Amino acid sequence: MSLPKGQTVCLINLGCAKNLVDSEVLLGLLAEAGYIPYPDPAMAEVILINTCGFIQPARSESRKVIREALRHKKRDPNKRIGVLGCYVEKEKESLKQLFPEIDFWLGVKELEKIVPAIQGQDFSASRYTFLYRENMPRLLSTPPVWAYVKIAEGCSHGCSFCTIPAIKGAYRSRPLVSVINEVKALAEAGVKEINLISQDTTYYGRDRGKRHELATLLEALVKIPGIAWVRWLYGFPEEINESLLKIMTEPKICPYFDLPFQHSSRSVLKLMRRGFDGRQALRLLERIRRYLPDATFRTSLIVGFPGEGKREFQDLVNFVREAEFDHLGVFVYSPEPGTEAYSLGDPIADQEKKRRRHEIMALQAEISRRRLKRFLGRKMEVLIDGMANKTKTIYYGRTKYQAPEVDGGVKIPWPEGKKPPAPGLGWVEIIKTGRYDLRGCWLG
Repeated sequence: MSLPKGQTVCLINLGCAKNLVDSEVLLGLLAEAGYIPYPDPAMAEVILINTCGFIQPARSESRKVIREALRHKKRDPNKRIGVLGCYVEKEKESLKQLFPEIDFWLGVKELEKIVPAIQGQDFSASRYTFLYRENMPRLLSTPPVWAYVKIAEGCSHGCSFCTIPAIKGAYRSRPLVSVINEVKALAEAGVKEINLISQDTTYYGRDRGKRHELATLLEALVKIPGIAWVRWLYGFPEEINESLLKIMTEPKICPYFDLPFQHSSRSVLKLMRRGFDGRQALRLLERIRRYLPDATFRTSLIVGFPGEGKREFQDLVNFVREAEFDHLGVFVYSPEPGTEAYSLGDPIADQEKKRRRHEIMALQAEISRRRLKRFLGRKMEVLIDGMANKTKTIYYGRTKYQAPEVDGGVKIPWPEGKKPPAPGLGWVEIIKTGRYDLRGCWLG
């Protein structure tokens, strides 16, 4: 296959959904400038790597991918490689020394300079300027029926373990009308499910002095024709207020609460500079369940943080057992240079941290299995994105209680040779439940 020289670009995205949106905007800017997205880094004229620098495992993965790209460059010295994103923002100079063969580097504040960077032009950017706008081109990489929409950049919380404020700056909300217009355009393109994301989605508008702006945004989005589901991901429990709970009862808004409590022990949370101990968290969950009895909850926790002794860990285990989350992720603490918590050291052995993570995940697996049983026999609406196994005898969907990429889904047996379901919404009857997934009989 003949490829136009200097025009094909392979963009490799690493890290979170927020990075994915940045990569989609970058692809849009490149396509607008005449570049052609291409999936194979060995064949593309330009390789771009959008890195994650949040924790050590993410940085290790980024370095591994950079080395793989440089092997392609060694075989084809004319190939250009650009490294972008959070890791670059955090450690650009050390990365330059480690990988002098890289052609250009762009931190998070410079991303919209991607075209002049590829072309070898000089560019400059002021501090933390990048905040994508609804009129910026964007090439979706998700299935055509759902999309992420990033509503803000940065973070203004002071968690002692986190590097995000140092990397991305203070919280900056996109204008309300900008988000609404983007969602309207996505709806016109056939998107059915919108997943709102940011470092703290419940903080939306607070930087402009508007405490209830997420509720205002949700109220506007459910009125957009074509949009069937709206979900927000990653919020702080302190920001859950009455106006938000009231709008969450709207049928188009997924009854899904993604609240990273991080821990339950008051003493550990104090060292983390986080609010909401386990008792407060349980009261909040009870309050939400009064509004929405079928609400689904996801949380993330950190084990092995300095100060987490046997008593504090047992407090966390008891909290998980009592809270009955539907979905849960556990991170093993790793000290990050430049954070306040780094000075606390790393007193808990890695093996013990991993043991604690395993204990909580094993407990959560049984809770998740039990929670899913409430759906058995129900007729439920699912979003089919067209994904299937190799033989096309099972198609995959999600209910509004399951977020994309991080949760389980619904497996739908499909007779061989039968016309596949069109991507979009349909109905199934749940005939089996498992630890993380459901199985449904297609109703149409």
